[in-house]
Amino acid sequence: MEKLSKIIVKYRNLILLAATLLLIPCVFGYLNTRVNYDILSYLPKQSESMQAQAVLNDDFNLASTAMVVMDDATDQQVQALKDQIAKIDGVDKTLWRTDVADLSIPAQALPDELKDALYSKGATMIIVTFKEPVGSDTTMNAIEKIKEISNDNTHIAGFSAITADTKSMVLSETPVYTAVAVALCLVVLSLGLKSWLAPFIFLAGMIYPILYNMGTNIFFGEISYITNALSMILLLAVSMDYSIFLLHRYQEEKAHSDTKEEAMAKAIHATFTSITSSSITTVAGFLALVFMQLTLGRDIGLVMAKGVVLAVMSTILILPSLLMFFDPWIEKYQHKVLIRPFPKAAHWIVNHKAVFLAVFAILFVPAVYMQAHAGQYYDLTASLPSDLNSVIGTNELKDKFNMTTSHFVLVDDSLTPAQMNEIIDGLENIDGVSNVIAYEKFVGPAIPVAMEPEALDEVLHQDGKRLILVNSTYRSATDQINNQLQQMTDLLHKYDKNALIAGEGAMTKDLITVTNTDFKMVNIVSIAAILLIIALTFKSFSLPLILVLAIEFAIELNMGIPYLTHTEIPFIAGIVIGTIQLGACIDYAILMTSRFKEELQLGKAPKEAVTTALTMTSSSIITSGLSFFAACSGVSLIARMDMIKSLCILLGRGALISVCVILTILPGLLLVCSKWIAKSTKDWPAYVPAKTEKETKNVKGMKGAVHHA
Repeated sequence: MEKLSKIIVKYRNLILLAATLLLIPCVFGYLNTRVNYDILSYLPKQSESMQAQAVLNDDFNLASTAMVVMDDATDQQVQALKDQIAKIDGVDKTLWRTDVADLSIPAQALPDELKDALYSKGATMIIVTFKEPVGSDTTMNAIEKIKEISNDNTHIAGFSAITADTKSMVLSETPVYTAVAVALCLVVLSLGLKSWLAPFIFLAGMIYPILYNMGTNIFFGEISYITNALSMILLLAVSMDYSIFLLHRYQEEKAHSDTKEEAMAKAIHATFTSITSSSITTVAGFLALVFMQLTLGRDIGLVMAKGVVLAVMSTILILPSLLMFFDPWIEKYQHKVLIRPFPKAAHWIVNHKAVFLAVFAILFVPAVYMQAHAGQYYDLTASLPSDLNSVIGTNELKDKFNMTTSHFVLVDDSLTPAQMNEIIDGLENIDGVSNVIAYEKFVGPAIPVAMEPEALDEVLHQDGKRLILVNSTYRSATDQINNQLQQMTDLLHKYDKNALIAGEGAMTKDLITVTNTDFKMVNIVSIAAILLIIALTFKSFSLPLILVLAIEFAIELNMGIPYLTHTEIPFIAGIVIGTIQLGACIDYAILMTSRFKEELQLGKAPKEAVTTALTMTSSSIITSGLSFFAACSGVSLIARMDMIKSLCILLGRGALISVCVILTILPGLLLVCSKWIAKSTKDWPAYVPAKTEKETKNVKGMKGAVHHA
């Protein structure tokens, strides 16, 4: 690494030129990476709802539907809109009353089942099916065109419309997220660095790994909108430390070097180990998400792990050139640092360690309980602003048509008419079912031949399967609808063991089951990985347990707060927050512990060593934690989508809580467990009390210790 450091410095301008040229293909890759806005598409392919969805798409071409609700419109106006919608690229079919009977026949003469399904409380509904799945660009573009040709009294409901609105909102807000995160990071860095220019140099250096990461996502084919919206903010928050490490070491080495080239080579060599060891825990935390059954975790985990690796490479290869070029101005324009070591505060914390450890012991079990009982929501509609067209349309379906969620029931075509009627009657008698649409309900002696719905038969009867549409008054992701789905499954399996139920409700039910398992799996994997990394780093049995215990306490506090505030958090938060907080914030604990070991090696007593370690690492920990907090919390203040807002609140608050725990509780844990650490850690410096008056004399005061360090 020493030779490599000299090569990097020698050819720094050439490296910077090559790195800048590489941004061009990365921009191309970013622009051509597809973003997936359908969260439910990340469910395991083997889940029943996804199998049903595949049949619905492949055989019926109904994996994507929407309901267009028109208020106070004449039949002629509805028919005109229906004809326009049918011509839109991506639309497969449009179903309304004219597919059964001509407009010359009064609505009052229509079969009650059909009339009640399409007319209610001054509104009428057109059912629209699309050629491609919910999250496809074609479907979302088609929905946007439907909005363009519709008036203010028309709203589009259904999961397809919700997905399209999600896309529009995220596209408009993501640039604002970026601007706010960058601005707030600049403020925090200005407080923690003495140079006015250095924060801007750091952000210029971060452009490279961020664009590299975004551009190389093209190799994954597509990424989720959550990953796309948060990856830049998270990478900025978790990787800024590396730049700070390099600058501080470079400035330190300049005082002991003949040239700035020599100083930078030494700085790269010295910080390489600390940066890579620090990043390994962060990478491990993100990679733990790969073990989720819900492949959204793999999406976030791989993108972020790749981003951290690219950030380390950029810090070592690209940032040195920028720092050396702007070095005269970095040194010239300086100010007083506000985030700096405070020896008196460190003394006070260490002297009151018993109080902090008592708080830790008292709060740990309640924090675990609160985290386990915090409310979560799985209803994706609930995360959207109430003024969105799709949310208004969904509420209209509920209020006017008594229809909130639609189930698509798939049964074998070999069932007899009598069995089909028994199934339909059974479905109608299940609590919460508002109506059932099946071909068998619209044929028979009571229905004129002219009104037999051939168009409906084409939709509901395909490739050996019959489709029954069941409308429910219950919202997705509630206990009510999950019980309803179970009753439907029990009924259907009496007649057809292979019957399937598709739709948002069934997929969300599977989502709940999958994520409950994922939460346990990811926590186990991330904790095990971090424990192993720390054990190998320090060659210790005790230190991994102590450091992870401290961060886990911070995580439990963070995730337990929603229980106290009676706030429901999105389902994905419970899985990814703990893993990210553990992987990113364990670095603070490692930094302090490493400094504690160094001070012991200088022959200091454990109390003096931990006090100096706390003093000297506090400013770096606070600067890093505040940068993380500022970037995430700033976004949470402006995000309209609750899922993004909640994730950012939890991430920002988690970083702040982690900083507080590491600065107040970890010093006490290290001091109380110092003998155990010495016995269970290889090559841990042992403290031997001095025997003479000369040896026992206080060598320096804390100011001298700070200066020496």
